[in-house]
Amino acid sequence: MSEELAPETPETAEAEPIKQRKNGLYPGISDELAENMKSGWADTELQGLEPIAQASYTAVRRAALSARFPGERLVIPAGNLKTRSNDTEYAFRASTEYAYLTGDLTQDGVLVLEPSEGGHEATVYLLPRSDRENGEFWLDGQGELWVGRRNSLTEAEQLLGIPAKDVRELPAALAEATGPVRNVRGHDAGIEAALTDKVTAERDEELRVFLSEARLVKDAFEIAELQKACDATARGFEDVVKVLDKAEATSERYIEGTFFLRARVDGNDIGYGSICAAGPHATTLHWVRNDGAVRSGELLLLDAGVETDELYTADVTRTLPINGTFSPLQRKIYDAVYEAQEAGIAAVKPGASFRDFHDAAQRVLAQKLVEWGLLGDLSVEKVLELGLQRRWTLHGTGHMLGMDVHDCAVARTEAYVDGTLEPGVCLTVEPGLYFQADDLTVPEEYRGIGVRIEDDILVTEDGNRNLSATLPRRSDEVEAWMARLKG
Repeated sequence: MSEELAPETPETAEAEPIKQRKNGLYPGISDELAENMKSGWADTELQGLEPIAQASYTAVRRAALSARFPGERLVIPAGNLKTRSNDTEYAFRASTEYAYLTGDLTQDGVLVLEPSEGGHEATVYLLPRSDRENGEFWLDGQGELWVGRRNSLTEAEQLLGIPAKDVRELPAALAEATGPVRNVRGHDAGIEAALTDKVTAERDEELRVFLSEARLVKDAFEIAELQKACDATARGFEDVVKVLDKAEATSERYIEGTFFLRARVDGNDIGYGSICAAGPHATTLHWVRNDGAVRSGELLLLDAGVETDELYTADVTRTLPINGTFSPLQRKIYDAVYEAQEAGIAAVKPGASFRDFHDAAQRVLAQKLVEWGLLGDLSVEKVLELGLQRRWTLHGTGHMLGMDVHDCAVARTEAYVDGTLEPGVCLTVEPGLYFQADDLTVPEEYRGIGVRIEDDILVTEDGNRNLSATLPRRSDEVEAWMARLKG
């Protein structure tokens, strides 16, 4: 990549001259060049823009937020770029709260809801287009000629349906603000510094919790995005099956790279680090090193999800026989997990407790472990009472899903795991059995086998809908599907 210029932050862009990189090849900028760069550019302002598809939905979400905190100033930042190394940054991902309320995905943005008569007035503070008068557009490391064009504030207003102002003016305005203020912390240090004497951790956490709980029930736009994410994820799993021979010749990284290509072509990114766990790595719940061997005769546990351009992610797992056929023992373990998942999915319905699907799946797995003689002469009830099945099931059977793979994570316990399901809730059902390679309490042939099956389930008015049902789950259907894809 080119390396002539130094990055510049919004806070210093107007206060100080734009600095060049210490070891840049050009010693300076002549007055003639600076003047030349100011002119001769066509007007590229976009006209007649239509609002983004979710603008009407974000307005409803902001109205609910306004009603919850009347008379208070609410500040929700998108976040800033994070340094990866020296002067390179990680790809930017807007904070979930900000994206949920605005539909905007750009760095450094801040949504502010100012209290007004009858509610709040929303303003989105953004970086305007690069300044051509002071040379920012070609000298600043985040200038237009370096990283691409930003929308003008007028364009942003049209797209988002929210008045837009220059974010570089916001810290000073917030520092002078009076009255009660709440801020979503952890995303923008500059905003937090401006509000340091105006907010409390407790009040800010109440805002964060409310926004987490607001996402428990998805609206129509969100449901469509989750379906899109699941459909793209299914295509990514098909891509992987087609190249398993190449993965055998290389490593799990070939699987990771294959799925990542689909995520970038059909969406924004992967929703979380892909788990491409072959052989005994499948017994490690979050195996994301993906540097191991892929061997015929072993299983591949692939847990991956495409994140859409609007930041909604799927979360799907399939455990596949690398050579296309389950061994008898692999099939026995796989079918037990499938039976548990079927019981869990059947328990997802309006009016059910969130814990019901977990309890249903765990009961099936405990029954199987008892039948296989792995728990002595204990009854299933006693095993569940003591939680002994957890040596091999390890994790909960599912979680909320949405803009975050573990969505709504800071919701109150009574609203989440102790809550009641209702139409619009989207969650995963993902039981598993994991027999560690060094587990001396199970027969040797079990050791190193890990199986998880995970699907994304939407609660509907009359039951549920499996958003990831395109991918087969039953062991014989998995084998037939893989044979078809491999040709």
